[in-house]
Amino acid sequence: MQETFMTLYVRMQSLTDALVKDQSGQDLIEYALVVALIALAATAGMGAVASSISTAFNHVASHLSTYTT
Repeated sequence: MQETFMTLYVRMQSLTDALVKDQSGQDLIEYALVVALIALAATAGMGAVASSISTAFNHVASHLSTYTT
């Protein structure tokens, strides 16, 4: 019985060591942070781009209305 518990303990200890040393999720977190940073920069830049596009469309619309009336 004691040998079974010792074997179980050794297996659990090796599993714990493997989980502590496992860094495979680290890459996924780094990619997620990069994607979040890109999304934040894109969102911040959209305000300026949207107002420029709106101004351009309004300019085109005013010229079209001038020529069609």
